[in-house]
Amino acid sequence: MSGRPSSRREAAAGSSKVKTNSILQTLQAATIIDTKPVLPAEILAMILDYLPVSDQMRFARTSRRMCEMVYEDARWVARLKAMGCWNEAEARRRFEEAMLARRKREEEAKAIAQEAAQAARPGSAGASAGRMSRGGVTVAGSNGPTANNRGSLLFDATVEEERTKKLQEQRQQQQKLVMMMAEVRDGFETMKVGGPGAGTGPDPMRDPDALLQVIKNARSIRGYARQEYGKIYGALAPFYFDLCRAKSHTDPLVFKVFRDPERQAQMLANLRTFARSDWSAGCLKREEKVETMMAIFESAALREFEQGYEFWEVDGRMRRYANVLNMLNGSNAAVDLFIHKHPIFSDKELLANPTDCIRHALGDNISLEPSRLFFETLSRKVNEQAGVIQRIFPNPAQVFWAFVDKVREDIIMEYATPLFDETRERSIPSYLRAVSGLFEQMMHFLRTLTPPKGGDEENVAQEEHIKEMALKVFEPHMDLYLQDELDDFTKKAEHEVGEWERKLSEQEASAESFYMGSFTANRQADKKDFLTTFKKVVMMPVTVLPTTLTLPFKSGGSSGGASTNGISTQQPSRSQSPVPPAAVAGTGSAPTDELAAKAALMTARLEGIKSLFSIEVALNLIHMAKASLGRMAVFIQLGGQAGGEAREQCAAVFVALLRILGNRHIKPGFDRAVAHLSQYNPREVREHDRGVAPLVTFIELVNVGDLISQMIDVFYEQQLAQPKIADRNDFLDPAGLAKKKFEQMLDESVAAGLNKGIDVLMDEVEYICATTQLPTDYNPGLSTTTPDSSGITGTVSSPTVSSPVNEKRFSTSTLSSTFGLNLDIGPTPTAIRIRDLVASHTSMLVGSTDKSMLDVFNGEVGLRLFNALCKHLKRQRISTEGAVKLIADMNLYFDFVRTQLKNNDLLVYFKALRELSQIYLIDAKHAKEMAAIIADGDRFGGVFRAEEVYEYAERRADWYQVRKDVERAMYGLECSLM
Repeated sequence: MSGRPSSRREAAAGSSKVKTNSILQTLQAATIIDTKPVLPAEILAMILDYLPVSDQMRFARTSRRMCEMVYEDARWVARLKAMGCWNEAEARRRFEEAMLARRKREEEAKAIAQEAAQAARPGSAGASAGRMSRGGVTVAGSNGPTANNRGSLLFDATVEEERTKKLQEQRQQQQKLVMMMAEVRDGFETMKVGGPGAGTGPDPMRDPDALLQVIKNARSIRGYARQEYGKIYGALAPFYFDLCRAKSHTDPLVFKVFRDPERQAQMLANLRTFARSDWSAGCLKREEKVETMMAIFESAALREFEQGYEFWEVDGRMRRYANVLNMLNGSNAAVDLFIHKHPIFSDKELLANPTDCIRHALGDNISLEPSRLFFETLSRKVNEQAGVIQRIFPNPAQVFWAFVDKVREDIIMEYATPLFDETRERSIPSYLRAVSGLFEQMMHFLRTLTPPKGGDEENVAQEEHIKEMALKVFEPHMDLYLQDELDDFTKKAEHEVGEWERKLSEQEASAESFYMGSFTANRQADKKDFLTTFKKVVMMPVTVLPTTLTLPFKSGGSSGGASTNGISTQQPSRSQSPVPPAAVAGTGSAPTDELAAKAALMTARLEGIKSLFSIEVALNLIHMAKASLGRMAVFIQLGGQAGGEAREQCAAVFVALLRILGNRHIKPGFDRAVAHLSQYNPREVREHDRGVAPLVTFIELVNVGDLISQMIDVFYEQQLAQPKIADRNDFLDPAGLAKKKFEQMLDESVAAGLNKGIDVLMDEVEYICATTQLPTDYNPGLSTTTPDSSGITGTVSSPTVSSPVNEKRFSTSTLSSTFGLNLDIGPTPTAIRIRDLVASHTSMLVGSTDKSMLDVFNGEVGLRLFNALCKHLKRQRISTEGAVKLIADMNLYFDFVRTQLKNNDLLVYFKALRELSQIYLIDAKHAKEMAAIIADGDRFGGVFRAEEVYEYAERRADWYQVRKDVERAMYGLECSLM
């Protein structure tokens, strides 16, 4: 006791010293002591994976915790998976069946417990019988069977015995239920599955055949993986370790226990599978030892198979040792030996010369008849071997397709590759036909093969094998072939269009040389100043250009056209199918006058406007594209990348077709047609009875373009959309985009031509108005000789341009005024002619263009016609008597717009024009009413303003007489100051 205070003081003194030291010295003096006695569980689990199975069993005996770690089901499941013996789907199915059976047992136990509890409940039928008896006497009025004053015992032994049995059964069911619930700790550890006979079966330790099937009979049961692996380990481990310790191939126990080669091969295959679950030290050497022993056995079996092959013992040694090698490793060695030594590869009947396809053809063509015979012979030979393979090998379908693949490599490739190389050097078209034709023949050859049934391969997989074989043959040539197809089509199409353009230019040059050959001096300058030359000739004195006036009643009048300075006025009628310029140039004689030559040249160009692009050229291009697509489309059935490339190249050919046909042929044709239309001058044309010839031919050209567009639509639907080469619902599809672009180009070209055609049509309308409308049409009181203000008699001149129509009209008018005939109140012949002219040209577009473009065209024609009539009206002098004719003309135009053009927007303009013609019918006495009509803007629907109506009123014949009164009424000049 005395020592303790001193020790405390020493400790306190020591502590005070430590406090005085630095903290670094304190940390240096401290030591860390690890008190953890064991390794982490993760490290232990990893170590266990690399221990031999025997050491794992010893490790499990150390403690319960180590036993649980070794017996963990996932550890043995991993070994079974390494051997390929674990089926997760089967394990899941077994577990679900076990859970379902357990639920049924639980429900049955609960039902029994409920029945027992109901039987023991007070007030039940069994217990009420004892309660109803009092003093051994049954209560009167009871419902029992002994109610007729019979006595009953106080204790019924039978009833009590039954109740006791039910209570005991109830307790037993409850105890079983508790035991079952206690057994299930983690869901599948100790659960009994598989039924009462799950553990029955042959004992591998007593039955040698069971040793061969031990891996095959392994089951996938959750919670029992260790037991299943234990069966396999117990059966195969002795043979496995004995084989690893063997010094030579005669020492292993396998070859002593099993004497026949079939069982030996099966056991060696099992040992190789078992070696995959060996993860302990030295596993690689043991696995190598197993592989070496298997190689020795395989060599011996293969040698027996080869000896049987030499003597062609199909049903003897070949069949037996093929099965032995199949058990060992799938009989790959036997298959290779059978294929490589097969006599078909040295058969002289199959040694065909691929150049026969070239020698038997004319020129640069190719004949595929020799190749067809080659494939027929090869098909017969290969099908003969299908039955032999069926008799030898246990997996005949797999061996058959391996044999076909070797035939493809050594025979077909050796035939096809030289043929392709030779034909490509000679001619690209023959090369393209050779590749496509040989592909179709090979596909037919592969589909005529009859592979043996059975084995691992099914007939449903035959198509996949066919595609694979064909792809291996043609894949090296696919890229080059597809590119050559596109290049060849592009080259041919451009040559076709170029040849057409060359012929067209030659025709134009020949026509120009025919007409202008005698005017070589300054020919280019004369072509530019054609209109200047025309004006020079037209403006010559009248004496130079003699004319002949033919009266309609003159019986001896000449029926032929008049001649003007050597130019015949009687032109041949234009054919419905214009002749090309070369044909025109080759008929008749060349004009001797320069103006006539230029006019004839322009007529020839306008007549040849339909030959600017041709249906025949478009049809030839479409046929070439169809042939190219037909050759390439056969490769689409290969699928995958090769099939996709073939589909893309087919679309590229269609895009090239539209590009060449549209940009190189149709669009330049429309451009030249529009240029020819722009050169049209109605004053240079002598015959106007047939309408505007260039516009008529241009509309026919539009019909040709529409026909080509329909041909393209049919080609797209039949050759691309139906075979699924192009998707019409894919707005990004290249073929669909090219088709839309082609249609847009065609619509734009037609619209540009129709716009120029409207200009030409209106020029013709103005020309007819200026040349055929007589002054007496709207002013009948005007005579040929009228006194002027000075009393001098003057002469009223006829229109400046002389024509037979004008002469007839003038003569008729003169006679009517001379003899006092009644004038017709109907429309004038000029109005009828203009109506027929416009109607004939607008009706030509019906059916060749869509409705929207037709409505736009009709609307523009009607509006331009309205402007032309307004301009023409301002040039006329209209009397009150002539207003009747004018009103009839306006009604004719209004009915034409309403019935034929069918455009409600135009009716407003022509209705206003009809109302405007009423101001000429008002008598001069009613100037005030005339002024009111002129000032009424609502009367004309806002089309004409009052100032414009006033300008039209100035064209009255008596305007200078009524002007003062009209202006006074309009502007209030009649008001006076008072």
